[in-house]
Amino acid sequence: MHPIVTVGSVAFDSVKTPFGEASRVVGGAATYFAVAASFFTDVRLVGVVGEDFAEEHARVFAGRRIDTAGLQRVPGETFRWKGEYGFDLNTRETIYTRLNVFERFRPVLPDEYRSTPFVFLANIHPALQTEVLTQVERPRFVAADTMDYWIEGTPEELRAVLRRIDALVINDEEARQLAGESNVVKAARAIQKLGPRLLVIKRGEHGVLMTRDDGFFAAPGMPLDTVMDPTGAGDTFAGGFMGYLASAPETTDEVLTRAAIAGSALASLAVEDFGLDGLLRASSKTINQRFQAFKRLTHFEVL
Repeated sequence: MHPIVTVGSVAFDSVKTPFGEASRVVGGAATYFAVAASFFTDVRLVGVVGEDFAEEHARVFAGRRIDTAGLQRVPGETFRWKGEYGFDLNTRETIYTRLNVFERFRPVLPDEYRSTPFVFLANIHPALQTEVLTQVERPRFVAADTMDYWIEGTPEELRAVLRRIDALVINDEEARQLAGESNVVKAARAIQKLGPRLLVIKRGEHGVLMTRDDGFFAAPGMPLDTVMDPTGAGDTFAGGFMGYLASAPETTDEVLTRAAIAGSALASLAVEDFGLDGLLRASSKTINQRFQAFKRLTHFEVL
């Protein structure tokens, strides 16, 4: 088992869906990632919060394998985001984004974090992702996330990051945009030529597509009776995926396959409630049950 260091946002989210709403709940990419990954291994969190991030908010990390020594506390207000979903939960409208202290965030890894073997660069400016890479010492496996804003606005900085990572975890629309290809399989191959040997494409309710040495691995989305809030599902997937990888002795194709299912299982648990509540309620037992449900969903005999 190996620890993971993750760098990204810790935020207050306000979310409204056709099934309810939640106001000022703890969220952010690094938060969802850390909570999900902590089911499998130790997580070292690097981020920034403001003076309004009280002890009650920090409880989401308490009692879990999450080290918050790298979570900076600075004067000002914590990053805030508000969004609203229609009945098509694959799309949302952002009501506001207030970066607050996150706008001036410069990641500084504590000395004890710098030799961490697994690294996940959450969705932040590619220049900041590069800053993190200059601080880590010979990592064993590095994965990153990005978004359309950076793909369009900072292409050269993003390409510099891609040349230095092992895996890229993005959604299908971002993959097409980054590669300039409408076909997602061709897009995946094109992105691999930019640096990352592994591409994990999140497809929302339609599951995940992942490259591997012998071609591709695909898993469907879990059919769910209840989907309350998809916020953070992608970051939760990344946390489960990377956490499982870090818990394994080797990163083989078979381990990568199971890691994709682990990420999918955790994401399916997360969307069944608002904010982090689905994850915070999860246990090793419920995760294993969901893992087995994926196995039943996809298993068949070859005649």
